[in-house]
Amino acid sequence: METIHLDVEGMYCSACTARIEKVVSRVDGVAQVAVNLTTETGKVTFDKERTSIDQIINKISQLGFKAKVMVGANRHGKERELRRLEWDFFYSVLLTIPLAWTMLSHFEWASVIYIPALFKNPFFQFVITIPIQFIIGFQFYERAWSAVKNGSTNMDVLVVLSTSAAFFYSHYVTFTTPNFLYTTESDILFYETSAFIITFILLGRLLEQKSKSKTKEALEELYQIQTKLATLYENGQEVRVNIEDLMPGNHIVVKPGERVPIDGQVSKGYSMIDESLLTGESVPIEKVAGSQVFAGTINQNGLLMVQVTKTTADTALSHIISIVEEAQASKAPIQHIADKITGVFVPIVIIIALITFAGWYFLLEPGSLNGALGKVIAVLIIACPCALGLATPTSIMVGSGRAAQSGILFKEGKFLELLGKSDCILLDKTGTVTKGFPQVTNIHVDDQFNFQYFIEMIGAVEQTSDHPIAQAIYNYAKSERGNLPEVHAVENVPGYGIKAVVNGLNVVIASPFFYQNKGMSLPVKAVRQEAFFKNEGKTTMMVFIDQRYAGLIAVSDEIKPTSQQAILRLKKKGKRVILLTGDHERAGLATAKAAGIAEVYTECTPEDKAKIIQELEQEGKDTVMVGDGINDAPALAMANVGVALGTGSDVAIETGDVTIIKGDLNKLVDAINISQKTMTNIKQNFVWAFLYNMIMIPFAMFGILVPWLAGAAMAFSSISVVLNSLRLKKVKI
Repeated sequence: METIHLDVEGMYCSACTARIEKVVSRVDGVAQVAVNLTTETGKVTFDKERTSIDQIINKISQLGFKAKVMVGANRHGKERELRRLEWDFFYSVLLTIPLAWTMLSHFEWASVIYIPALFKNPFFQFVITIPIQFIIGFQFYERAWSAVKNGSTNMDVLVVLSTSAAFFYSHYVTFTTPNFLYTTESDILFYETSAFIITFILLGRLLEQKSKSKTKEALEELYQIQTKLATLYENGQEVRVNIEDLMPGNHIVVKPGERVPIDGQVSKGYSMIDESLLTGESVPIEKVAGSQVFAGTINQNGLLMVQVTKTTADTALSHIISIVEEAQASKAPIQHIADKITGVFVPIVIIIALITFAGWYFLLEPGSLNGALGKVIAVLIIACPCALGLATPTSIMVGSGRAAQSGILFKEGKFLELLGKSDCILLDKTGTVTKGFPQVTNIHVDDQFNFQYFIEMIGAVEQTSDHPIAQAIYNYAKSERGNLPEVHAVENVPGYGIKAVVNGLNVVIASPFFYQNKGMSLPVKAVRQEAFFKNEGKTTMMVFIDQRYAGLIAVSDEIKPTSQQAILRLKKKGKRVILLTGDHERAGLATAKAAGIAEVYTECTPEDKAKIIQELEQEGKDTVMVGDGINDAPALAMANVGVALGTGSDVAIETGDVTIIKGDLNKLVDAINISQKTMTNIKQNFVWAFLYNMIMIPFAMFGILVPWLAGAAMAFSSISVVLNSLRLKKVKI
């Protein structure tokens, strides 16, 4: 199977997207198709052995839309579309002005305003309406015919029916009126109605297009920070090159104030780098030799020599852009409600319009074709389901963009919907609630030994081992004492610890079981301290120097400073929080207690975690699993939503449905807030779109809403939905 992203032009309502999806899904070999109205994009998954992308594009073209394989963001194509709309609207307004001027003759309050006799002439109105109806408005006819030809209906069908009825009725009256070239009576004509409807629809689409472009700002910002050039350092020379020419192993120079062009590792230099792009945090990060740097981040003050470690396609920034594009192009489940409604909406509106015509022509105003036609035109225009089609995708686009700016990446729109609905949050311990690596938490030195001397001895021994506990002790000693003495005769004791000779003295660092197995006597005070730390879930190592007890070291994977606050926030939101860990019971219970979690499962294998989630889902719970994206892959896949915590260096985690770039559980709560507020926004859009049609259609049926005003109201409804979605950019999370 292959997945291709397409740019699709010519869509203006959800009926358009539904029609494309319906027709393309019937193509042999197409497994999945999703079309997004707001982004004007489509995603097709198909079997290359049974069909081709050219056949799929051809099928879309037959429907009256233009489609092509997406290359980058196709921003220039969108700009051309916007310019075309602007010119269409300009010419339409220019030609509509005389007709609007003539409309003033219908109002008593405007009787003092001079109206040229030419403007009232039916033939003159006929002539200036032709380019509006058939040149500027040809796009409506083209799309409407494609829809009807393929056995469906859309908004363009309603526009064509209403404006054509107005124009051709007026045309008939004009050319059946004696001396039509000279008459200045146009009270019974609908030329201005046709012109106003097309002009207002163009205005609505123009404002809608400009508003929609604002919903894409988050993604646009990501595109803009992709630098095109880098300073390559080669053979002692600095050369400016395209970043596509850089390969892993090359060295580049990043000067103060420049953006890092590509992912790499600092080989020389010191600086502070603004990584808010990746983490959502504005505090600059210190970078020294050995530090990782990422494309798009800003070097603030120092000169850095960086060794390239990734190609441009594999950078953290490229993965972020890819994930955000995927999320904005996908559909949330709630969107299917709108799709189902719009699938039958247009035929129902046409039936309502026919009932309206019959009611006025035969009952309310018998024989008045003019009156009945005006009501029908108003019904057809006011009922266009544009707002309904925009309700979901605009909110998804703004919500996912807002999340990306905060370092939260939703892989699909459906996860933006599902995350906020969850009631059970399951947290992996190591690396999620805790820091993910052991640290020295307590040191007790026997009275007969000097503390500084003790630190030097244990640090010297542990510097030779790569065991996580040994590294924790070595890092602590290094930070306390700096230079450490030389070590000789190092001997690892598998499962227990390590032995070595330092300054001519035998030093043993091992677990209490090692000494007990040797039959060695341990001080009562040391045994009590070890038991106390063990109850806290800490690992203890005892130290003997020259066969004398010297002290005790407690090591633990401590909880992150932010975990307790985040868990409290989750509880306040009514979430059930569960800790899952592969550690022994005491360590798991100690971590749960420190983090404020009441429910904990210990000694869990990855399969056990997945089974626990499955059992909760069988109880009807909506689950979210939060883990590191590697060890917890089965659990992340099993949960309704899998959330992978990471850092800038592993932003490409594939197992999670949601990726939180900074390993901070507070970002999980922020993600839930964004999800909930986005869904609230979508529901507001739906309510507005439904109420708008429910209220306005009866107004049009009973003649309260005149046709030109119906066109303006229809345009306003679409714009209001987009503007409401844009509020998500400022909402507090």
